Amino acid sequence: MGKVIASITTSVDGYVTGPDDKPGTGLGVGGERLHYWAFGGPWTYESERDFGGMSDADKAFFDPLVASVGGGIVGRGMYDAAGAWGGHNPFPGTLVVLTHRLDDQPDPANGFHFVDGLDHALACARDDAGDKDVSIGGGADVIRQALAAGVVDTLVISTAPVILGAGKRLFDGFDKDVDLRISNVHPSEWAVHTTYDVVR
Repeated sequence: MGKVIASITTSVDGYVTGPDDKPGTGLGVGGERLHYWAFGGPWTYESERDFGGMSDADKAFFDPLVASVGGGIVGRGMYDAAGAWGGHNPFPGTLVVLTHRLDDQPDPANGFHFVDGLDHALACARDDAGDKDVSIGGGADVIRQALAAGVVDTLVISTAPVILGAGKRLFDGFDKDVDLRISNVHPSEWAVHTTYDVVR
């Protein structure tokens, strides 16, 4: 069985979205700046963008991380904010979507599996991943749930060089004491990617 890797991008002040994020508005006001690193520089929701267009420094972080992944979990908020990635899962393995709303499950051939409950989601993702790693890609609530449940082996936080001042915070309401050990750091123009081992 592989590791469980939780990864997300935050602002310097700890926000994972800008203010007023909701379905149809992506990452909220100014939130797209968090993910400049993923597209190789500034982009907007109206512009053409290429996820593979990231810089060499960001690819040096991202490519090995994704190569180890065999399945993943995201929350319904992230799925909706991403516009369901155009209707097709762009990541390795099946993407398990943690949601209480199961009635609009898309065709499984598109690579998405809707489930209710973290334990069920993790079991499905682990089954799909086999010996590879499971990625928990957010949003913040899903990562908090996984950390609180003690199932995360590795936490990856990409910190974008922006202060948003408002939005949703990664650790809002989280009250568990967790020790982390820095495994590696990849800086780029658009983010500092820090990988932490969760100490047990």
